[in-house]
Amino acid sequence: MTRTTQYTGRRDPRFVAAHRGGLLDVDDHRLLASWAADCAEHVLPLFALEYPEDERPRRAIETARAWSRGQATVGEAREAAFAAHAAARNAFDAAARGVARAAGHAAATAHMADHELSAAAYAIRAVRLASPAADAVAAGERECRWQREHLPEAIRELVLSDEERRNDKIWSIFAC
Repeated sequence: MTRTTQYTGRRDPRFVAAHRGGLLDVDDHRLLASWAADCAEHVLPLFALEYPEDERPRRAIETARAWSRGQATVGEAREAAFAAHAAARNAFDAAARGVARAAGHAAATAHMADHELSAAAYAIRAVRLASPAADAVAAGERECRWQREHLPEAIRELVLSDEERRNDKIWSIFAC
């Protein structure tokens, strides 16, 4: 038996898949996951520098990309997300922890599209944490601008409006 969950009003319907009663079509959903993977991958060297043997964040990013191409299931993406978040819990380095969280949220975007913003936010946070204190805010702003420059046009307005709407909830990090 196939079970479909309908949108209940608690989540932004723009980020709820159309087959679940929301407004998000599959093409835009896949673009969101791909962009979230871009954000996480851009900061992945900060994790690899501290934990070169731990492939969980990299695999989560790869799985997010595979899902965005229709080559992985949502279940596979969820498993990869859980593994990346486990890597974050195991990381002592705060910047590396942020990178692993970004990768986990990138993969989780396949399941819940609004994780895209958490992937971007954790990437910015990781850059701030890896930077000297005097440059942390500016480094985060540069990362935010990089993310915006790499936003596909088809989802630009959706993501920017989501940043504006949820910025206060996510450390006010999208000020760039």
